Amino acid sequence: MKIKILLLITIYFNSCQSFDLSLKKHKWYVYYLGGQSNMDGYGYINELPDSLRSEFKDVMIFDGSRVNDNKEGGGIGIWSNLRPGHGVGFKTDGHSNFLSERFGPELSFASTLKKKYNKIAIIKYSFGGTGLFQGAGYGNWDPDFSGNNHYDNTLRTIKNAHDSFDINGDGIIDELIPSGIIWMQGEADAQHSQESADEYFFNLRRLMNLFRAALRQDDLPVIIGKINDSFMTKDKRPTQPYISTVHAAQKEFVKKDPCAFYVTETETYNFSSDAWHYDSDGYIKMGIAFAKAFNKLSDVCD
Repeated sequence: MKIKILLLITIYFNSCQSFDLSLKKHKWYVYYLGGQSNMDGYGYINELPDSLRSEFKDVMIFDGSRVNDNKEGGGIGIWSNLRPGHGVGFKTDGHSNFLSERFGPELSFASTLKKKYNKIAIIKYSFGGTGLFQGAGYGNWDPDFSGNNHYDNTLRTIKNAHDSFDINGDGIIDELIPSGIIWMQGEADAQHSQESADEYFFNLRRLMNLFRAALRQDDLPVIIGKINDSFMTKDKRPTQPYISTVHAAQKEFVKKDPCAFYVTETETYNFSSDAWHYDSDGYIKMGIAFAKAFNKLSDVCD
């Protein structure tokens, strides 16, 4: 089933090449944002600065519906102008978006990149508590999983996002230019077991390369966000006992991939009142750090 989905995406992209190239087109630089809850975003909109509270001009987002393993309806959505509300609790039925009171790194990420690019498009699919290793979290991203999972939902999100040739509805054909992947995930694998942590490098590398294939660019820049432990348990023990192994895997992936970058400044962010999620300021800083990382990679991977 998963192979068929990849083939459908490939056929779709090939069909796009048959369009009349003489027609005027708008170019949009597309970024996929994925991972678990710290990519969902737990920032509070009422704590945003004024500069990030309004609808963004020339920034579009396709936020795929988030459903867990073996559920139907994952990856449906609509293109809309980016605005606050795409954090945890966001929902869509494919016809309308239902914004939440939370935000993730997408706001400050887009705001920072807008200084370089005129038009930015974000494809987002993330799900809290999920692991790359089957059984590590509340759901999984394993491409070999026998049923529908978050890997499948991401492929559907990417395909559905590309089904529109005019993402902002201005009557002009849009050219979507794959520009990068941001991955903020690993807490579930670092919490579950030594085995899940030991497998993280292989699972991460395979998944990122499959997403690159879905976006039809083998050297597409990949940004990995460093995960962190709050130690906010009753006895001050780590929430993720195997985090050092996952950290080593994240470093190894970036070291071996010339078009990858490791954002480590996340270790300086403050956690919120719970043991797993950053405060609002952390998500703002995170988006800026991701954007700056892409700017550093642009000369290497263009």
